[in-house]
Amino acid sequence: MADAANNKIDEAKLDAIVSRAIGDLSAGYGGVMVSLGNRLGLYKAMAGAGPLTSHELANRADCAERYVREWLGSQVAGGYVTYHASSGTYELSPEQALVLADEDSPVFIPNAWAVPASMWADENKAVEAFRTGRGIAWGDHDGRLYCGVAAFYRNAYKASLVAEWLPALGSGIEKKLRTGARVADVGCGHGHSTVLMAKAFPASRFHGFDIQPESIVEARKVAEVAGVSDRITFSTARADDYPGADYDLICFFDCLHDMGNPVAAAAHTAKAIAGDGSVMLVEPFANDRVEDNVSPVARIYYAASTTICCAHAISDGGHLVLGAQAGEARLADVFRKAGFSRFRRALETPFNLILEARL
Repeated sequence: MADAANNKIDEAKLDAIVSRAIGDLSAGYGGVMVSLGNRLGLYKAMAGAGPLTSHELANRADCAERYVREWLGSQVAGGYVTYHASSGTYELSPEQALVLADEDSPVFIPNAWAVPASMWADENKAVEAFRTGRGIAWGDHDGRLYCGVAAFYRNAYKASLVAEWLPALGSGIEKKLRTGARVADVGCGHGHSTVLMAKAFPASRFHGFDIQPESIVEARKVAEVAGVSDRITFSTARADDYPGADYDLICFFDCLHDMGNPVAAAAHTAKAIAGDGSVMLVEPFANDRVEDNVSPVARIYYAASTTICCAHAISDGGHLVLGAQAGEARLADVFRKAGFSRFRRALETPFNLILEARL
């Protein structure tokens, strides 16, 4: 039997852990409130309106006042809405509006809550996967996953892809794009990244590939709405057998780590790319060691990777399951094995590594 002294509880450490757990639980509850505020248009009704009573907000959003009043209480408690006690009114500051009301803002967050909602809905699948070692294909998840991921990444790409990431690549790729390049977007999902590039570089031609037929259907709709269907084709294809050759630029946006055989995908890319072309690899930010990935962002990525990224890679053959916290060194090794001689970090953000590979 263990020495009783070894089991003595450190009250300060216990309080800290309980406090963290309560904070996490509070955030989970708060996420439901954020999603409701977004879906009901409550944040938009508050944006730029100045101080409002609960009755005024209820009228503006066409909702029942008693529910709105309680919802506002949750927003004040969470620091998402400002309360003016002297007038009994509630106000959304310009900064709060950027995060909660402006759908085009690069820091707009409400749609991201659809991802953990899908993870809860798929909990039984995750339990079974843990017990059996089997994977969960991307298409077998709750539908909120796809919308949440697409909406979350769309704004980040919109803010940075054309303005910062592409100019950071070597080999004069930005000049090629302006004069007319051939581009493949592998794992294009709903096509937001492809469309952003097509809008910015009308002289170039773009080809988006994804294994999910439903995503390709949605991507074509996105391109049509954006008015760039004339310069984009979307097709269902795997990352290790998509058609075409002599691409000047091949992109992988937050998807290589989801693949069951990333080395095969990179090897196919080595065959498909032009001799002086570039691969742009955008991956979740991660350091190379577990002990250096201790942050709120890393926690998000490890959690999503557990039930989504690794699960899909295992379902896709599981030859090399990178996970969403692969880190630059492991990613560089993938491309070296595939025949690329040059690999570098072009840029980084708190959320992404922007990497470039060349033959």
